[in-house]
Amino acid sequence: MRDYDQIYIDGAWVPSDGSGTIEVINAATEEVMGRVPNGVASDVDKAVAAARAAFGPWSRTDVDERQKYLQRLQEGLAARAAEIAEVIAGEVGMPITWSGMIQAGLPMMNMESYANLLGDFEWEETIGNSLVIKEPVGVVGCITPWNYPLHQIVCKIGGAFAAGCTVVLKPTEIAPLNAYILAEIIDDVGLPAGVFNMVMGTGPEVGEAIAAHPDVDMVSFTGSTRAGKRVAEVAAGTVKRVALELGGKSANIVLDDADFADVIPKGVFACYLNNGQTCTAHTRMLLPRSRYEEGVAIAAAAAEAMEVKSPTEEGMHMGPLISQAQWDRVQGYIQKGIDEGARVVAGGLGKPDGLETGYYVRPTVFADVDNSMTIAQEEIFGPVLSIIPFDDDDDAVAIANDSLYGLAGGVWGSEQRAMKVARAMRTGAVDVNGGGFNIQAPFGGYKQSGYGRENGPYGIEEFLQTKALQL
Repeated sequence: MRDYDQIYIDGAWVPSDGSGTIEVINAATEEVMGRVPNGVASDVDKAVAAARAAFGPWSRTDVDERQKYLQRLQEGLAARAAEIAEVIAGEVGMPITWSGMIQAGLPMMNMESYANLLGDFEWEETIGNSLVIKEPVGVVGCITPWNYPLHQIVCKIGGAFAAGCTVVLKPTEIAPLNAYILAEIIDDVGLPAGVFNMVMGTGPEVGEAIAAHPDVDMVSFTGSTRAGKRVAEVAAGTVKRVALELGGKSANIVLDDADFADVIPKGVFACYLNNGQTCTAHTRMLLPRSRYEEGVAIAAAAAEAMEVKSPTEEGMHMGPLISQAQWDRVQGYIQKGIDEGARVVAGGLGKPDGLETGYYVRPTVFADVDNSMTIAQEEIFGPVLSIIPFDDDDDAVAIANDSLYGLAGGVWGSEQRAMKVARAMRTGAVDVNGGGFNIQAPFGGYKQSGYGRENGPYGIEEFLQTKALQL
């Protein structure tokens, strides 16, 4: 049990002004695994004041000193990696093997990446008679989600610290325990007081207070499109900068010259990673009509072969969803797919046999899906794959782009055709023939998947202003 009764403001652990407590539920056991304070708006006022006071000195800190702090933070994350993986496996449900590689591994890699980038980052350039300089935007409010909780925190605060900004963080209240480990690491390395502040609480209370606060210069938010729209609406009152990384409904196009037996199981995995709780999940698989049933059979077999077990067990299996609310949501979408006429070829309603305790879902595949169906248009955030037929490459691109979202996607086929299709997809990232995730590349979306970019130099640029000095 991990019980925390304080928040972190101005370099110290302090009590929240709120009197409430939020329970954190283990995704596999449905038991309470920790508690955190339910913060209030006055906590945000104190945190923002501390961040505002610290901004001047921190923004003028030598780049090499900021770099050293980031390196120490990376070392602190590495030292507690096993603990972080175990905590997030419980909070989120990602099996421990994956959690170690991704939930603990990516934050370390990103913090190290930001530290290394600072060594060569260009802070000014001459354009004609102007010296263009890059300056930190100021106090940044970071509001982060539950599916990759620590990774999303580090994507934001690492770039903000590197840029010279100070931070007020509101982690997700659903999976907040990992954020306390990070705050302890930050405290241990001696980051100057006020550079990092953390307030626990809900989105309607603490999140809105951050977005509305006149002394917050920028809000960086990751979460649902619905919540992101609210953040942008509230932030507009003070005309602050906003970065949004929102939902996705990514299309994975398998061209007719691809090796179906090889690539379709990989496409199923790209839908099911983190138990389907991934904003970039390839949840729409597009197959050529001429080979449609062949591809459906391969996908169904891959889904049926996917093991679902406890996240405490080592292995490459699936675990549970994060909560009862999320389980109910996914079940509702599966029922909606059935009601609208899609064909269940793997999985379906209910829990896997022998897993009655925990928020487990059967890995599900729908065939005969029309792109206008609810399951093809709305983000489900669970292990549910929709397979849609297409006639030719242009038709595949049209179907892929027929979405409110544009966060990620994939395409498989001969190189020249695949690249042509990838360039035509209106989305922030495309995996071409299984290209791997690159933490140096920009991450962010088109359309209602948001705006702004994270990772690599783009993740530092996001927190900078430009100023032109005319000489």
